[in-house]
Amino acid sequence: MGRRVSSDPDPLQEYCVSPPLSPHQHIFLNGNLCKDPTKVTVSDFTTSALSKPGNTGVNQFMTNVTLTTTTNLPGLNTMGLTMGRLDFGASGVVPPHVHPRASEVTVCLDGVLLVGFVDTSGRVFTQELHPGETFVFPKGLIHFLYNIDTVSSALAVSGLTSQNPGTQFVSMVSLDSKLQIPQDVLKRLYHINDQEGYVASIRKNLGG
Repeated sequence: MGRRVSSDPDPLQEYCVSPPLSPHQHIFLNGNLCKDPTKVTVSDFTTSALSKPGNTGVNQFMTNVTLTTTTNLPGLNTMGLTMGRLDFGASGVVPPHVHPRASEVTVCLDGVLLVGFVDTSGRVFTQELHPGETFVFPKGLIHFLYNIDTVSSALAVSGLTSQNPGTQFVSMVSLDSKLQIPQDVLKRLYHINDQEGYVASIRKNLGG
């Protein structure tokens, strides 16, 4: 039986600009509340959030992902879209991960990226992306992006088919100690003899 995935619901109006968040909001929606349409301005539909390079030195993967959100782009609310800027340091990698609610299309703007995904039958699809080339990652499948240049940086832009695509990193979900998956489960899963403390060491390297 195939994967069952769903998209964001279609909006019922032309737009639903997200208002500033209130700490006193007690109504929870599948999305955000709508701003009074008479108070919507052109600034609600534009952002410079993706114009600035991200700091790739903030994590061990040497990458930085900057996303459009309903905070920096209020007009995005209910549109079923997210844009992302992906900055890669030398040998930077976006580790294997999934977006449970979105497909993703990525355009390489600078540098050379090795990208790929794994389907549910275990087939691996990989491709080198050069500036101007595009790759699509199907919804809900494990995928990765890697800057193959050991000296220079790289840059890409991605579009995702959900306002809230969600992201789960495979290694962190299973091995981050904050998530408290029992070590006996992990040792069985990865066939690890933990006499040398391998699980604890991996968790420490992942920041857990």
